[in-house]
Amino acid sequence: MSQIKFGWAAPVIGVADSGYVPIVKIQQAKILPVVAGHFDSVWVFDHFYGFDPRTDPYLECWTTLTWLAARYPGLRVGTLVMGVGYRNPALLAKMAATLQTLSDGRLIFGIGAGWRGEEYEAYGYPFPKASVRIQQLEEALQIVRLMWTETAPSFKGDYFEIKDAYCPPQPTPPPPIMIGGAGEQLMLPLIARRADWWNTGFMDAETYRSKRDILHEHAEAIGRDPAEIVHTFMVEGRPLPTSSQDSARWLDELRPLVELGVTYFMLDFGHVTSTEPIARFAEEVIAPLQAA
Repeated sequence: MSQIKFGWAAPVIGVADSGYVPIVKIQQAKILPVVAGHFDSVWVFDHFYGFDPRTDPYLECWTTLTWLAARYPGLRVGTLVMGVGYRNPALLAKMAATLQTLSDGRLIFGIGAGWRGEEYEAYGYPFPKASVRIQQLEEALQIVRLMWTETAPSFKGDYFEIKDAYCPPQPTPPPPIMIGGAGEQLMLPLIARRADWWNTGFMDAETYRSKRDILHEHAEAIGRDPAEIVHTFMVEGRPLPTSSQDSARWLDELRPLVELGVTYFMLDFGHVTSTEPIARFAEEVIAPLQAA
């Protein structure tokens, strides 16, 4: 089994508890340097404004990700996950190739079909039905891979088109493509076809087992070894442990997922202001899972 890895989701929102300063900006001083000593990666969510209320500050994903990549050269960086309708796929391929080059190969390219219709409409982006967005995602991924691997690729789909789309310097190696989603009819088959990594979350272990089995069936049906796909899991809204009992509850939650094949966890702990629980999590949760 691959070593279990952990990613830190850096909140780009500003809330009342942070004085409406984006939390990632506050964490840069003393939290993220400690994170860099224990976690493998740092992740950024892709939205344009807050949720409740919508006026909460919210930093743009790619700008923040580039800033983090420059500040913390020991961490990989990733998007959790981009909405395909927010950026032209050819431009996105170029952006990713650039960051992969500047970061010396530390980018993880996380993308999905998008879900927040009000946000699309507010920014003037079309928000078609889910089946169309998933088709758009598949075309976008084909364009991205072509631009990363061919000199002057062309592509014409139902939604996107490129012609002699040069993308120098091409990323070496190309970033892994992580697709977020768990829909059984369309998304899991797409993940089986196109993903290097699979990201999901917000479900119990038995539900995860069912989704995983469906993904594996689709991969095998097209002659792909399911073991090629890195299984990642997002946990959001859980605080860091402040006691050994808290750590034990974390282990009880994560171990069943590890047994089902998850090898990478992305964790959103919210507005963390102390380094002590980070060290506790590293000692009492990360270390035992990696040792096992």
